[in-house]
Amino acid sequence: MSMYGRDPWGGPLEINAADSATEDERSRNLNDYDRAALSNSRPLDETQQSWLLGQGEQKKKKKYVDLGCIIVSRKIFVWTVGSILVCGLLAGLITLIVKTVPRHHGKHGPPDNYTLALHKSLMFFNAQRSGKLPKHNNVSWRGNSGLQDGKSDTSWTLKDLVGGYYDAGDAIKFNFPKSFAMTMLSWSVIEYSAKYEAAGELAHVKEIIKWGTDYFLKTFNSSADTIDRVASQVGSGDTSGGSTAENDHYCWMRPEDIDYKRPVFDCHSCSDLAAEMAAALAAASIVFKDNKAYSQKLVHGAKTLFHFSRQQRGRYSAGSAEAATFYNSTSYWDEFVWGSAWLYYATGNNSYLQLATTPGLAKHAGAFWGGPDYGVLSWDNKLAGAQVLLSRLRLFLSPGYPYEEMLRTFHNQTSIIMCSYLPVFTSFNRTKGGLIQLNHGRPQPLQYVVNAAFLATVFSDYLDAADTPGWYCGPTFYSTDVLRDFAKRQIDYILGKNPRKMSYIVGFGNHYPKHVHHRGASIPKNKVKYNCKGGWKWRDTSKPNPNTLVGAMVAGPDKHDGFHDVRTNYNYTEPTLAGNAGLVAALVALSGDGSAKIDKNTIFSAVPPMFPTPPPPPAPWKP
Repeated sequence: MSMYGRDPWGGPLEINAADSATEDERSRNLNDYDRAALSNSRPLDETQQSWLLGQGEQKKKKKYVDLGCIIVSRKIFVWTVGSILVCGLLAGLITLIVKTVPRHHGKHGPPDNYTLALHKSLMFFNAQRSGKLPKHNNVSWRGNSGLQDGKSDTSWTLKDLVGGYYDAGDAIKFNFPKSFAMTMLSWSVIEYSAKYEAAGELAHVKEIIKWGTDYFLKTFNSSADTIDRVASQVGSGDTSGGSTAENDHYCWMRPEDIDYKRPVFDCHSCSDLAAEMAAALAAASIVFKDNKAYSQKLVHGAKTLFHFSRQQRGRYSAGSAEAATFYNSTSYWDEFVWGSAWLYYATGNNSYLQLATTPGLAKHAGAFWGGPDYGVLSWDNKLAGAQVLLSRLRLFLSPGYPYEEMLRTFHNQTSIIMCSYLPVFTSFNRTKGGLIQLNHGRPQPLQYVVNAAFLATVFSDYLDAADTPGWYCGPTFYSTDVLRDFAKRQIDYILGKNPRKMSYIVGFGNHYPKHVHHRGASIPKNKVKYNCKGGWKWRDTSKPNPNTLVGAMVAGPDKHDGFHDVRTNYNYTEPTLAGNAGLVAALVALSGDGSAKIDKNTIFSAVPPMFPTPPPPPAPWKP
């Protein structure tokens, strides 16, 4: 007899009565069948597994956590998650405490003397402004002046010559030294914008430069491509032959009170003036390169002026007795090299570099011969500055042929100039107090000293940036530290480390000139208008100036370290724009803790990548 039943997994199950076993044996057999079926079927879900697995195995399963990629102990999992949460809470709590508890910042060290003097020296330009002054000019005793400049002169076609700067202690606006001053300021900003920024003066110095360049754009037809004249001067100072005509030298008046006519001088053949103005606008265009419209306007004006300087040859002072008396130009060849170098940097046009490296041009400028004033940078002679500027190109870009030969010459000449500044050489004497006599004992020495200090510092920084530790003077090698030490010693002399223990910058230190040769500073602002001769009493008084001309660097001591603080002696006590511009450049170059370096690349913004042209092949050999 047989009995048929139904297999729960879908197949027939036959049970023979003869072969039947006890219940326990059948149960064990079914268990074996179940496990065999499980091993050959699809994976079961948790519910199905719970039917088949005993309670003991289920409890064992719960001791682990399946994370998908791995299975970990539940205890380890709980401890890990708990630790992460606790650490997160602690981190959040610490962050909250740090942010809410007041911090006590350590005080920075006091600014160095160069930075302190820089703040003051820039203020001198605010005091020299002509025209309608901005509200934030910050010189309480100055006001609007020169608002009729250009308008009363019937011979001048461009009627608006309002603005710009007064040159020195008078109210004359000389474009020749003023444009050199703006070029020097722009050069210092291009090289040391990070230092100006650190001192909080970058916006200020750029505003000073723009005040000057805005005025230059008024002195010629800046929208034209070609011009035939440039304004060279506003105001007159001729007192020759005992002239008593009212002008800016005969009268002693506050600029705000001037009521006499101020003539405009122009020139039709003035290569030196036009090329220097072109340099000023070209250098400023790099300073303002982020203001594209204004920068392009400056570049266009610079091109127009330089073209005019090349077409209409002549010295500006040859056609003006006043220019020859006060700011006589000895040559225009140095301005050609200087102006073309700046225009190359501003435009990237190789024609300007070709001109700057033309041997004939350099020869006329005096690059191949010495002379007593060789290496002296001034408002009259820019050759030393041009050679340093072009050495920069060789050090960082090395354009190669066909410029290499002249650039190497300029580089070598620059090295010779730097050697001449060192005490071991006898090119220039020094006073007993250590002041280098770059003008050979003549009056007003400081304007030349500050320019040399700037050149020495910036050339030292060029060498450092080019990973060059120094330079040779003959067989002797000197480190760049020697140049910086020279610059520091000269500027320290001006700041007060001299035999008289006197600072030659007004307002710096405790002992400085009190009788500065300056009309605006010497006449009180007391609502009284002093006429042409009425101001003479303020010129001749022995009392200190009622107004402090902060930041003005006076003309300086004599060759014996002597100084007479007398208002009527301008050879000691008169400041100038050109002198103060060189001072600002030297001070910013020396300022700071040494962490900020020169800006290697900004000056090359418009220069295309260098792909040197190979030299021509040698001539074919002939037997």
